[in-house]
Order: sequence, then C-alpha cells, then structure tokens
Amino acid sequence: MQETRWAQVWMTTGLLWFLLAIAFAPTNKIYQQGLVAFLWLPTLLLAWPARQRFVELWRGQRLVCLAVMGLGFWAMITLLWTQDPDPSRGAKRALYIIVFLLFFPILANARPERVIRIMQWGGLGLAVTALLAAIEFYGVDGNHWMARLVGLGQLAHPILGGYVLGLAAVWLAHWIPPTRGKQLLWLVALAFLSGFVVLSQSRGAALALLLTFVTMPVWCRDRHSRLIALGALLLAMLAFWLLEPLVLARGTSFRPEILRSSLDMIAQRPWTGLGMGSGYTVFAEGIQFDHAHNLFTHIAIELGLPGLLLWCVLWFAVLREAWRARDTLYGRGILGIWMFSFLAMQFDAASISGTPRAEWFISWLPVGLATVLVWTQAKFQGCDKIPRST
Repeated sequence: MQETRWAQVWMTTGLLWFLLAIAFAPTNKIYQQGLVAFLWLPTLLLAWPARQRFVELWRGQRLVCLAVMGLGFWAMITLLWTQDPDPSRGAKRALYIIVFLLFFPILANARPERVIRIMQWGGLGLAVTALLAAIEFYGVDGNHWMARLVGLGQLAHPILGGYVLGLAAVWLAHWIPPTRGKQLLWLVALAFLSGFVVLSQSRGAALALLLTFVTMPVWCRDRHSRLIALGALLLAMLAFWLLEPLVLARGTSFRPEILRSSLDMIAQRPWTGLGMGSGYTVFAEGIQFDHAHNLFTHIAIELGLPGLLLWCVLWFAVLREAWRARDTLYGRGILGIWMFSFLAMQFDAASISGTPRAEWFISWLPVGLATVLVWTQAKFQGCDKIPRST
C-alpha cells in the first residue's frame, strides 16, 4: 500500500513540507497543521501495511530502537514530577517524535535513493529561501551588509537559520547529481546556503559547517570531498579576513559561564532532572538565559543523567550505523549530517521535546534519516543497495 502512487506523493509532500514550509509557511500554526496533514496522518494510516519494514528495522538497528524506546519511556516517567503545568502536552509531543521516526522507513520502503532525491529537492528549495532572505533583508529592508542576516518564516533568527541552511549545505555537498548541468545548479545552491551561514554571523553554525567539510575526506575518500575540504578552508580564511572584527566582537557570548551554571543545575537534580517540558532559566554573569545553549546539558537538566545516557546511546548508535554504511552514498550523507549536527548542538540547540521546529533538523531529522540505513547495508533479502558514488 505504501508503494502506491498516491501514498508516495502524500509522503513526499510530507517530507518536503517539513523541510521547506518552516521557511515558507505564513505562521507556525500553519506549519504544524501541515505536518499533521502531510506527515503524521499518512504515517499512522500506512504503519500497519508497512509493518514488515518495522520488523526489518528492529532486526537491523536494535540498539537504535531500544535507545528510542528507553528514552521515550524515561521521558514519560519524568512527567510525574515535571514543572510543566500541562504534562499531557509532553506525552503528545513524545508521540509526535515516535511517529516522525516511523515516517522514514515507510517513505523509503527499502529504497534509500528515494529519500536522497527528496532531500536533494528540499536542499535546493532551502537554497532559494537563502537567496530570498538576503534580497529581503539587505535589499527590501535596507539593512547594512554587516548586520546579521536572518531567514524567512520560522528561520527568522540568525542562529536557527544558520543551522538549518548549513545542514542543507552539508547534505547537498554529499548527494551531488551525476550530470554536469545539475552539478552546476548544485554548486550555485551550495554557494547560497554557505553564504547565508557566513552572513548570519552564527559562529557555531559556521564552525560546524567548516569542520564538517574539512573532515569529509575521512569518510568519503574521493576527489570531490577533497576539493570541498580545500575550498572550505580557503573560503573560511577569506571570510575571517573580511569579517574578523565582527567575529571577535562578541567574544565567547557567555558560553563558558552558561556551561558552568548548567552543570551546577545538573548537580542539584542529577538523577531525576526537572522533568520533560519543564521551563528553566540559566543565570550567567548576572544575565538570564532561557536555555542551556547546549543540547547535552539541556537534556541532563530536563531528564537527568539517565536521560542524557539514553540520548548518548541513541546518538552514537546512529553514528555506528552510518559508519558501517560509509561505503554507500546514503551512508556518507548521514555521516556528514551527523557530524554537522553533533557540532552544532554544542553551541546553541536546546530542544528535543518541543513541537517540530528548527532544532529538529539537528536532533530528530538525523535519527529519522538514519533508520533508512538498514536497507543501504542490504541486510535483508530483496533490499536494494545504494551504488557507490564516483
């Protein structure tokens, strides 16, 4: 049933909506409603017909599945002492996450190349948003070119926009089409996306993008990855030379002080945490911050050390699965996505239990995409392999 044309169009629309409507949807409410219609609903309707794919996923990625279930179970337990005035909201969001992760095996249906194609189109769409954002910000609104560029829609923040568009640059750099004409289009898209990251002046996103591109030859081991690494280094030196005053003016942005304050909060409730969905503030140098600016410390504050341990098991299990599939085109793309996300979440991201938002691009999207790695490794009879890239 999931292979019928209407089902594939429906689910393809769901993934593209997740990737693009975050910038194009007029409001966050419309974005969330679109996800319900195009992503959550088809997943629930097709889950039973696609149950064999879930069996294959369980057999091939048991550690990932156990880590997701363990994290979800522990998060539900923490609702017993959460400071969220509406604990049912946390339970609903946990269900959203589970359905989101189940979406990818149904969409792929043992065909990872299908996911690659959709992600490629999504990356091109995000490149268009980068160009439109620059035109609106500098041209229409008349901001000075040294001002921090912000994205469109829900990406109207230099840090969040930098993370989402930087991640799009990463997957486009790994999943390059074979024909010359399309490769030129990809190069232009990469320039728009990378340029947005630089102009957003988000140092966390820029550093994550640079280090991901520089380390690409470790898992890609081909000519195009070495060219990307070299080009990234040269462009980074040029950008630093041009924007050095802007890069250094903000100092460390209180990150060391926020980290110390976050560790103090963890030490106060190390085992239970505050509970899923609890609001909290971090005080550093007399300034109040509304989150820990680091996904790992945020999880420890909210879910305690057990939650942090389960997240680490899940996150590094994804790395293990991607590394095992590094000789495939899909596996290499997931490694790049994992590397960028891991670096980005050290500097600002602090949400795994909220509604779908920009932070999901560097938390749950890599996990969801990684579930498709089962079929790149061809562990089950009749599954398709992704060919090696040249």
